[in-house]
Amino acid sequence: MLVFLTGIGVTKVMQTLETKFAREAIVAELRKREIVARGVKPAAALREMQVPVLAATAEPSTWREVLALLDTTYGERLSTLRVAVQEYGATNPEFIADLVDRCAAVTKVPVYQWGLPLDLAPLRAAVQSVVNEEIDVVLFMTAVQVIHLFQVAHEMDLRPELEKALRRIVVMSVGPTTTEELQHYGVQPDFEPSRPRMGFMVNEAAQYSKKVLASKRASAAVEAEEGGAPVSRKRLLPSRSVQQVAPSTPTMAGFRDGLAPLDVLQEISTHIASTDPLHVTLSRIVQFVSAVIPCDSCFLYTLEDDKLVLRASRNPHREELDHLKLQIGEGVTGWVAEHREPVAISERASEDPRFSAFVNLPEDRFEAMLCVPVICATRVVGVLNLQHKDPYRHSELEKRLLATVGILVGAEIERARLETENSELTDRLETRKVVDKAKGILQRDLNLSEDEAYRSMQRESRTRRKSMREIAEAILLADSLKRGA
Repeated sequence: MLVFLTGIGVTKVMQTLETKFAREAIVAELRKREIVARGVKPAAALREMQVPVLAATAEPSTWREVLALLDTTYGERLSTLRVAVQEYGATNPEFIADLVDRCAAVTKVPVYQWGLPLDLAPLRAAVQSVVNEEIDVVLFMTAVQVIHLFQVAHEMDLRPELEKALRRIVVMSVGPTTTEELQHYGVQPDFEPSRPRMGFMVNEAAQYSKKVLASKRASAAVEAEEGGAPVSRKRLLPSRSVQQVAPSTPTMAGFRDGLAPLDVLQEISTHIASTDPLHVTLSRIVQFVSAVIPCDSCFLYTLEDDKLVLRASRNPHREELDHLKLQIGEGVTGWVAEHREPVAISERASEDPRFSAFVNLPEDRFEAMLCVPVICATRVVGVLNLQHKDPYRHSELEKRLLATVGILVGAEIERARLETENSELTDRLETRKVVDKAKGILQRDLNLSEDEAYRSMQRESRTRRKSMREIAEAILLADSLKRGA
């Protein structure tokens, strides 16, 4: 049995194995084993490779849920199994110890580990701000954040002050594992979110922290008036449950699912705001959209010279990428570009009258698709296309989200296009300056007319198979060396 604890762990295991073995051979071997996943992320990564997942835990997906799942699924059979565990950043001794008691053999597979950031200045500033009571609410997403925070505080000789300060402000933990780590350092979290997700944490912290903070400050004021110091909590608090808040309400931002859509837009905006080349940015957008909206394929086309060009794909299509071109109006994708309207087909997409098949794209045999225009201002600059092997009905939220992504990506495509045009124009101007200088040198040294000098450079360009700029720069270099001599 193989137990995968994180989605990134699945990716790192595959990357490591692929340095010695073919991907097809690795996947074939994985399919022979019984696979267990901790939560949805490793399960999704494995299913993407078409590796069956026998069982996956439900939220909050701590190691205890994994252990309970194994007990329920296998029972006494566990004692006959050899189990490999992909670890997540650090060894969990309790989990490993319980597995050793239950299984025939246990192998730990550490593929990555959490490290402190290279730049510690922001973390040091955070410690100082908490100690100075300049921060009212702290959110912890992982146990390792707790470890690193106290490690840096210890190096700053502020650990006791940090513990004391955290007991005077609102502390929110994403779930049981992080809560246990906080309790290990003598800090009792005030509450956990209704679901262990960033969007829910932000939303619910905003809704409930004010009341908790007011209560804590009132208690501190009473203690101060009574002349006593705040009661110090005993370090290594015994593990105990922390109250979960009520489910997120839509009052914070008008979203039914908390602030999750804002997390999505934040992530997309980060990719677009990066300085990476357009191809890299578009590829990251495709991968991110594929993770947010369940799909088996995602294409991103850009409109260039009245044709749609495939520029990014979730699935590998090396021969088609940058070469596959569609006419406006061709297929569902071309129809969307022509009519500037989204299209959602829940099943039998190939039977749609707008459909057009492409021999080299197996995705054309998929059942469902969602296609939206990529727009900048009032102009269509591309198309985003999601496809599904099986019938799939997209929610209104998914449709709106993809349409919003199309607008964000459209602005980036247009910006990149303008930058490319400006770069090309600048390059042409620079080339013209260099060529004109080289012509002047030939006219002076060889007593040629301007036209004769230019044709002479053209002949050299064709003969030597070099650009006019390279020929001109060689002439300028030779002249500079001659003057220096």
